[in-house]
Amino acid sequence: MRVMPLLAALLLPLSALPFSATAAAPAPALTTLVVDRYVDDLQPGSLRWAIERNNQNPGQFRIEIRPVGKAPYVIKPTSPLPAIQGPVSIEGSAWPRTGQFIAIDGSAYIIGDGTQACPGAVAGQFGTNVRTTTGPGLVLRDTRGVSISGLEVRNFCIGILINRASNNVIQDNRILANKGGAGIMLTGDDGQGNPTATTTNNNKVLRNQLIDNGDGLELTRGAAFNLVADNLFRSTAANPEPSQGIEILWGNDNSVVRNRFENYSDGLQINWGQRNYLGANTFTGNSIGVSVSGAGNILDGNQIHGNRIGVALRPEPTSTSNRLSANQIWNNNLDIRRCQAGGSCLAKQQTGAIVFGVPAIEHALYEGSRGIGVDQSGNNRAIICSDEAQVKGCQPMPNHNQPAPLLTALKGNRLRGTVNGEPDSLLRVEVFANQQAQSAEAEHYLGESLVATDAKGQGQFDYVLEQGTTFGSFTATVTRADGATSPLSQPLSASVGHANR
Repeated sequence: MRVMPLLAALLLPLSALPFSATAAAPAPALTTLVVDRYVDDLQPGSLRWAIERNNQNPGQFRIEIRPVGKAPYVIKPTSPLPAIQGPVSIEGSAWPRTGQFIAIDGSAYIIGDGTQACPGAVAGQFGTNVRTTTGPGLVLRDTRGVSISGLEVRNFCIGILINRASNNVIQDNRILANKGGAGIMLTGDDGQGNPTATTTNNNKVLRNQLIDNGDGLELTRGAAFNLVADNLFRSTAANPEPSQGIEILWGNDNSVVRNRFENYSDGLQINWGQRNYLGANTFTGNSIGVSVSGAGNILDGNQIHGNRIGVALRPEPTSTSNRLSANQIWNNNLDIRRCQAGGSCLAKQQTGAIVFGVPAIEHALYEGSRGIGVDQSGNNRAIICSDEAQVKGCQPMPNHNQPAPLLTALKGNRLRGTVNGEPDSLLRVEVFANQQAQSAEAEHYLGESLVATDAKGQGQFDYVLEQGTTFGSFTATVTRADGATSPLSQPLSASVGHANR
């Protein structure tokens, strides 16, 4: 076949080109399937009918669920709904007009005692820490292009299950009291507990309220490049297993931005995930604000306050690197001992802003629930290396046990200190200030200074404070070139500076 030269093609009028470049063909109009009957059957107007009809020819429909009668508006399926095939949008039409949700409630067939109504994949196991895809409300499996909005999804084992599904949007919903797996679960689970890559990507979870779910949301077993933004994750006294706001398990490259996490064992827990970005979130009232293992994860510009531990970096078989940058951390050290598959309940546990070596459920030292039906003993569990425990196979401190900087003096508006790191390497010192002289956390982020170390790994820095700033104390962290951040330094009281001026 003869190929037209590029120049000749450029000189042709648009109408002569072998495709229409003047205007895209209009998308065909979608047919609206109206749900205005709350009885669970296959008659026109029911939710089950609408999903089944859509699944016969995905891409041709939108599903509109209308308010019927007086609020509250509740649909109670009497058996599992069929998985939803996309592309399709499912909209509760009351929400954009009045802010009211239309509920899809699983209590008609998810029946049992608390989390034991939701068994795990292993016989005899229950709860938020065990692998499960049991009892979901709305299911998106092996599909793409589904949008769900304006609904309250409640009283299932998993509110919305996104399994090997990509390019879906879950927005402006309330996900409430789902007992077993999670409020929203994004997982690449292949059905045997193995992760699958490139199957659960580019989903968006936006502006939802996730309340009193065991785990608010999970990104597990290969879920990658997903965005979770502007959501509320809250646990109250009504939650039988307040585990994690978000659990990331073998999930990589996800972005978690501008969310709020309240009253969990861990606000967010990363288990062996890589390159996940946590930015501008708020963590408060949790036993641990953020709990991290894995590599290349970044915590940037978060507000972390009112927890027992602000950031816990957990040991694993090899010491990996995770970056903490420009976070505001204050008023931690609270006695919040909530330990459902996470959290901090050891009586002698170091607490505070940034703590290395905090045990998790895989460690013998962990105190708390590992899941109902899971062996709670410490037998054959990991040992954390320490001065007292240097046994064969013990797990080293995270972030290569990078030591904190030493703040040495405050002279005028110059804060001085020393660092100790890798030889002949560029280190990044971040400086923080606190209002009270006795504070040892990171209440205000001030800025950074780059420090080159010598052949012995030693370096000095001289950070210039803005004129007119008044604080009670200063702290600092140092981050290696590979991204491993240290704990906070010991505080330097601003009164030291007054004495040296």
